[in-house]
Amino acid sequence: MSMAVIGLAVGMALGFAGYFGGFGAFLLVAALGAVGFVAGKFLDGDLEPGEFFRSRDRDRDRDRDRRR
Repeated sequence: MSMAVIGLAVGMALGFAGYFGGFGAFLLVAALGAVGFVAGKFLDGDLEPGEFFRSRDRDRDRDRDRRR
């Protein structure tokens, strides 16, 4: 499925939630969609849990050491 079709489906779901359920439902659908997206990335193997907890300083130091 193309990203355009997925974007269309997500936009329609958010639109329906906002229209029929109000702004609170809109936010709930958006938040659950984001959680589902991240969970899907984990299941596909595109993300690892350590990526969220690694400090930026450590990444910067590692990149600097790699250049030497």
